[in-house]
Order: sequence, then structure tokens, then C-alpha cells
Amino acid sequence: MAVLRGEIESRLGYRFNNEFLLMEAMTHKSYSNERPQEPRPPFNERLEFLGDAVLELVISDYLFRSYPLLSEGRLTRIRSELVNEHSLAALARNLNLGSWLLLGKGEELSGGRDKESLLADFVEALIGAVFADGGLDRAAAVVLGLYGKTIPEAASRREGVDFKTRLQEYVQALGWGAPEYLLVSAEGPDHRKLFTCEVCCEGVPRGSGCGKTKKKAEQEAARQALIQFGLT
Repeated sequence: MAVLRGEIESRLGYRFNNEFLLMEAMTHKSYSNERPQEPRPPFNERLEFLGDAVLELVISDYLFRSYPLLSEGRLTRIRSELVNEHSLAALARNLNLGSWLLLGKGEELSGGRDKESLLADFVEALIGAVFADGGLDRAAAVVLGLYGKTIPEAASRREGVDFKTRLQEYVQALGWGAPEYLLVSAEGPDHRKLFTCEVCCEGVPRGSGCGKTKKKAEQEAARQALIQFGLT
């Protein structure tokens, strides 16, 4: 157990004061259920419950502080991408966490060590164990250490969202209606038309743009509106 504990703590960057919390985080319900003759070891579902809440708080706080110009809608989408089952399972696979899970024989035979749901639950249980053992600051350090560059990469991908979508998310966060795009003009011959569009938010013109297609002109108008709002 000492060697295994050292490996896990090294990967997490955290040394447990109470090793029984780590053992509980490693224990799947199937392992506990197969030991009726012993005092059944506690399994990790309660720590998973705790870790889920801690994870959302830590990621939310980090995004809120690091990206002050992003709307609530965009922050929510980034957080969802980071804490969903697939992303958590990917973190577990990168650290080879599946090899440390204590599973019952049936779960082992069914490929439990590579099930996304079990791996995601294990990550949350470990975070819950760190929080229970060392408090929020230590848990936050572990979470951010596990994610590394994944958070700014996810935020960067969301930054790549088109200007119309970004403007839509922003005005929705303000409680406004959807932006309205108006075709101002379409000049030139058919093979070389130049479209000019204007976007209004709450009936107020916020930006105009030109483009070789109506879609491109609307995108440019949305970009100009975002500039006016100080968002790009």
C-alpha cells in the first residue's frame, strides 16, 4: 500500500494526512460488496459526491477570475466541456488512474478499469478525498495541476466561436433579445456584389459591416458590435 500510495500522491502532487481517505477514494462499490465476511471497506461514492461539487467550484472560480470578459453562457459552456464524463476519463487515462482502482471481480471482468463512468467517478472521488483531507486550497491546487493547459486550451477553442455567436451569448447574458441583422445594401454586379449589413441590439444600431456575402457582412457587423461593447 505504501508504494501505491506514493505513486498516487506523486501523480496528484499531494500527500495525504489520512491515508484511509485515499483508500476510500480508490475503492469501488463492487470491491466492497464482494467482502461480506469482513468489515466492508467504505467505497468511493460519497467522496465522488463531494468531489463533484469541489471540482465545479474550483473550475468556476478559475474561469471567472481568468476570463473577465466572457459571458455567463460562454463560461458555462467551457466549464461543461472541462468537467463532463469524457474529459474526466481522459484525465484519468493520462495518469493511468484505472490501474489503481479496487474493483470487484465482476467489474474487473467487464472491463471496468477503462469505463469512462468509473474513471470519471474516480477522479471526482480523489478530488473529494483531497478536499476532506486538506481543505479547499489544496484541492484547488490539485485540480488545476491535473488540468494543466487543458483549461486555457478549452477557453481558446471557445474563443474561436464566430462573432455572431459571441454577440448572441453576450446579449443573452444581459437579458436582451436576440440581435437583429438588417441588410442595408447589396451593390455591384452579381459576380462581384458587396453586401452591407447592420446589427441592432434592443433596437439600437451597434455595428455595421461589409462582405462579399450577406453572411460575411453580418459577421463583420457582429465583430464591430463586440468592439463597441469592449469584448474584442
